[in-house]
Amino acid sequence: MAEKPQPIRVIYCPICSLPPEYCEFGSDFDKCKPWLIQNVPHIYPDLIKEANENDIDKVADKLQSTGISSASKQEVVKRLPGGKIKKKACLDRQEVVIEKVVRNKRKCITTVKGLELFGIKLSDASKKLGKKFATGASVVKGPTEKDQIDVQGDIAYDIVEFITDTWPDVPEAAIFFIEDGRKVPAA
Repeated sequence: MAEKPQPIRVIYCPICSLPPEYCEFGSDFDKCKPWLIQNVPHIYPDLIKEANENDIDKVADKLQSTGISSASKQEVVKRLPGGKIKKKACLDRQEVVIEKVVRNKRKCITTVKGLELFGIKLSDASKKLGKKFATGASVVKGPTEKDQIDVQGDIAYDIVEFITDTWPDVPEAAIFFIEDGRKVPAA
């Protein structure tokens, strides 16, 4: 007589409640790593190597703080969720650039660049601009691969006052217009 099939026992991660094979796709993968290394090291062998490298980095930091340098220490890059690399804002070049672009000979788009350097979330800023000027506003990638806000219509006449009133961290001296290819101060 054939043996009765036994149920398969599935292990679930206590942190993200996913099977360990799927932890890397969850939002708490960094929190899951210690549990994965301890309980299921055969699924993620790279984590063990990474843990060893982190231990080496910690030792190198301790040596460096005592004055002994380590040649094997590498620069750590800060990564955001999704694998994006966190960029440090250049503090000496904080400026907001406003440009009016004409399309189809009569339609205008006002482009606002650089608000993120002052700690302003571009999605919130585009909503406020759209509500204030009763027009469409969206966050798009510019030609230099940086995010910018495109607002439909010619609102360059009123936008400087709105930006300085809404976000007091942005000084009027840091706002510039682009006219005929030249950068002109707004003040």
